Amino acid sequence: MKTAAQIPLDGREYGMSRLLTEVFDLREGTLATVLQRLLQAARMHMGMDVAFISKLEQGLRRFYYVDQAQGVDLLKVGDSDPLEESYCQKVVEGSLPELMCNAQTVEEAKKLEATEAVGVGAHMSIPIRLRDGSVFGTFCCFSFQADYSLNERDHALMTVFAEIAAELLEKDVQRAKEEEQTRRKVDALLAEDGVAMMWQPVVEMVSGRIIGVEALARFPSAEGMGPPQWFEEAASVGLANELEARAIASGLEILGSLPADQYVACNASAQAVLKGDIFDLLVEAPLSRVVLEITEHDIVADYRALCDAIAPLRRRGMRLAIDDAGAGYSSFRHILRLRPDIIKLDMSLTRHIDSDLGRRALAGSLVTFAREIGCKLIAEGVEAEGELQMLAQLGVEAAQGFYLHRPKPARDLTQILARQA
Repeated sequence: MKTAAQIPLDGREYGMSRLLTEVFDLREGTLATVLQRLLQAARMHMGMDVAFISKLEQGLRRFYYVDQAQGVDLLKVGDSDPLEESYCQKVVEGSLPELMCNAQTVEEAKKLEATEAVGVGAHMSIPIRLRDGSVFGTFCCFSFQADYSLNERDHALMTVFAEIAAELLEKDVQRAKEEEQTRRKVDALLAEDGVAMMWQPVVEMVSGRIIGVEALARFPSAEGMGPPQWFEEAASVGLANELEARAIASGLEILGSLPADQYVACNASAQAVLKGDIFDLLVEAPLSRVVLEITEHDIVADYRALCDAIAPLRRRGMRLAIDDAGAGYSSFRHILRLRPDIIKLDMSLTRHIDSDLGRRALAGSLVTFAREIGCKLIAEGVEAEGELQMLAQLGVEAAQGFYLHRPKPARDLTQILARQA
């Protein structure tokens, strides 16, 4: 691609050189900012009334970005018209020249309704071609008056503008393709009911009996993606709430197989709670046997709104847990603002707690803190006998982890519960 220094300048070009250099030097601006600046530079340099970037898709020409002279309000971003009736399509086909000093004198242009209706005079349009050879749209500008001073240098400069736009839009187009692929993948997962649930028992320290289970979503995938990656991908295309709702609905199905004194814990993001997608699922459940776990990693912008959303469910007996406590600062803020019934110690604290004085001291302080505010404390990620014994000595009331029970499908879980009974 040419640089600003390689573009031949004379007359108007010298007058616009500073503006053009600023365009090339933009580094931190957003895509919209840079493209808008490009349009402004093109329109002002060419002495035109209107400049725009069009996108050609599904039989339409859509105005993607627009820049117009003061007092001109002809085009609006997002508007569209039939592709076959547009200058853009004719230029791409080659039936209209890219540079017209006066469209009123070009026979093919006179056939188009816009020429007379809009009063198109000078017109310049360059196809925006992506790396794969496809045409994204066109980089265009026009005036209401003819301009016979426009020449090949202007056309060459306009071509550079179109090349810059193509480079910038390439990333946007690629991102859109990736998002569409992700959306289709998540949509297929939801449509095919591809969420497979596992349940991990939670064991009471004193009695050693199972007091509840945590529902954990699993996603069979040839790509080897784990649950965090699936939820991240769903969030990237706005489908995280739908995926969470599906996982919670599937997780609650185990309640009919559990003894009446056992609960099921389901993970939910603060966003899903606030949006309300999971409310209908939970309100129909026996809420005295449901624990809703809010993860430490969730950013909560409005605690009051979150408390208000959960309040009706808590009044009917649902308990609230803060998951991954100790993994970061957010967990303590969640605890203070949400007043949970259960605090779950993150595995980063329980791992090697029998041999690590720092972990032991922090866990011990959380035990005292939980007692003070009337919370139950559950340790996650217990993988060794020594860890379990130390947690019991510190006064942790319940635990879960591979040492006790691995996550199980429904059939295996019911067999474990039957043996306990």
